[in-house]
Amino acid sequence: MEQVTVEDLLIATGGRLLNGNPDRPVSHIRLDSRQVQPGDLFVPIIGEKVDGHLFIPQVVEAGAAAVLTSEHDEPLDRESAVAWIRVSDTKGALQDIGRYLRARLTLPLVGVTGSVGKTTTREMIAAALSAKYRVYKTPGNSNSQVGVPITISEISKEDEVGVIELGMSEPGELTVIAQIAKIDMAVITNIGITHIEQLGSRENIYREKLTIQDGLKDGGVLILNGDDDMLCHTKGKESVTTIYYGTGENCDFRAEEIRLHDGKAEFTVVHDGKRQHVVLSVMGRHNVMNALAAIAVCDRCGMTMEEAAAGLLSFTGFKNRQQIYNGSRLTILDDSYNASPASMKASIDVFMELKKGNRHVAVLADMKELGEKVLDYHREVGIYAAKAGIDQIITLGSACHALCEGASSVSRVPTVEFENKEAMVSYLETFLRDGDCILFKGSNSMGLSEVAAHFIAKAGI
Repeated sequence: MEQVTVEDLLIATGGRLLNGNPDRPVSHIRLDSRQVQPGDLFVPIIGEKVDGHLFIPQVVEAGAAAVLTSEHDEPLDRESAVAWIRVSDTKGALQDIGRYLRARLTLPLVGVTGSVGKTTTREMIAAALSAKYRVYKTPGNSNSQVGVPITISEISKEDEVGVIELGMSEPGELTVIAQIAKIDMAVITNIGITHIEQLGSRENIYREKLTIQDGLKDGGVLILNGDDDMLCHTKGKESVTTIYYGTGENCDFRAEEIRLHDGKAEFTVVHDGKRQHVVLSVMGRHNVMNALAAIAVCDRCGMTMEEAAAGLLSFTGFKNRQQIYNGSRLTILDDSYNASPASMKASIDVFMELKKGNRHVAVLADMKELGEKVLDYHREVGIYAAKAGIDQIITLGSACHALCEGASSVSRVPTVEFENKEAMVSYLETFLRDGDCILFKGSNSMGLSEVAAHFIAKAGI
């Protein structure tokens, strides 16, 4: 945070100063007591299992400049220089701080949401914009009701454009986040079934995703995936401009002549009668859509399509998301960060482009948060994998039994199922042979990233 004092925090939260100097500067916001450095603000969040207030003595010792509290009416030590700010709710106060700091910013903010691909799209937008501007982007996955205020607090006066990811896992959450961020442009990548367990139906997910507009400024821009069956007919609220990207004639930014070279896409984007050749440094046809969203954002920020295309070349992906490791023995596609039916299929498409003629072994784990149709979705992915030509399917988790059933219903592809990760690793140690291509894909909680890391290291890649 720049030029933020304890007094600013008091104004933002309406809190009461129990101790300390209101003129004391505050540098960063921390939720994890272990990360607190001298000069930081510690916000103790009350979670389902742990109450952050328990760690206030620890952060005081670490030199925090200030702490919020909803459980103290007196500081633990009046001799300390730490500013204690009494608020009614620490999470709400953190959001108030986010709103206060957003109001002080003058740079445009781009907000990205969607069921699948929002993180990659965020990164590609940031890369494209970086060809002309200094860009601040959401670090990691700080896209929640507590993550977005912290993201906003780290934007500096040198930054010229901000690209922030807005997540959602429950009804009403995106409205809260959007109203904190007050974005100038909103991008919705698609309407899928991620979090359908909490939201009940794809229609409900659609309605929730559109609440990103609750924080979209008047005169702003809503950028939609024109190939999505629900978004292609959607118009933004009154006072905003709606722009579509995709491959159809309805799209303002349209991809033509899509080709794959060694799995990496290139295409021609057509907009307003102009054409631009685009080459991507990442795998997969699905990334064409993410690139189109980035080009649309760049256009609204005053960039040419040529500049945007140059910026997109700098994006090479990130850890555990379609990262390819080529070794003398094995070729590994690590896409273990997370999974949904759509991303599973996209990953299989990329995988089958690798080293054709070699044996392709898919190591797949359960997909989470898919609601009552969870087994149907796994079965659907199994059918897709078998039809794609996978040579062997190895699974981890109970839901993947349906995936194996689906695969076996359409082909004779061999399947091996595991409930125990260690047992699966032991099997792979003896099963894999020189020249194999291996895909690791599943929900993050299934721990396939550890398995992928083990075989990457073992292969000496």
